[in-house]
Amino acid sequence: MITRETYTIKQTAELTGITQDTIRYYEKIGLLPRAERKENGHREYRQEAISTIQLISCLKKTGMPLEEMKPFLTVNADADPADYPELVERLVQHRENIVSQMAALQQVVDFIDMKLDQGKMRKDCTAVQGDGFTGESGGESAGPKVSPTEMRYFTGTAGIPKV
Repeated sequence: MITRETYTIKQTAELTGITQDTIRYYEKIGLLPRAERKENGHREYRQEAISTIQLISCLKKTGMPLEEMKPFLTVNADADPADYPELVERLVQHRENIVSQMAALQQVVDFIDMKLDQGKMRKDCTAVQGDGFTGESGGESAGPKVSPTEMRYFTGTAGIPKV
């Protein structure tokens, strides 16, 4: 007789990085099949359950709601995607949404990087004649024109320089 390794709920939680309560919740809402029980009533999990939990965690990171995951979890990992065109289409659409979100987030990162670079330049502006921030009097400033209000974002305090 072939015996397959089983894991306690504690071991399963450690292997998957999610809490025991979350595992129980996934069972309760039907994302995971009910765990088999030992004679003492304790849950025991097999590798298939751990793989399913890892898939749930992956899909969750993409922002997919738990309810939308259910159809994907019913398909065997070895199944031919051509047998499930509706699921493939849903996954393709979800992927497109993620790529769009990534592009939007990259714009935010680029904006933050630009602001941080400008902040570095602003530190050098204090030596410029005049106020050095709005470009008033004293010729051209060494960096971009910066208002005192904008400067507060980069000084760590209200930090409007005194002129």
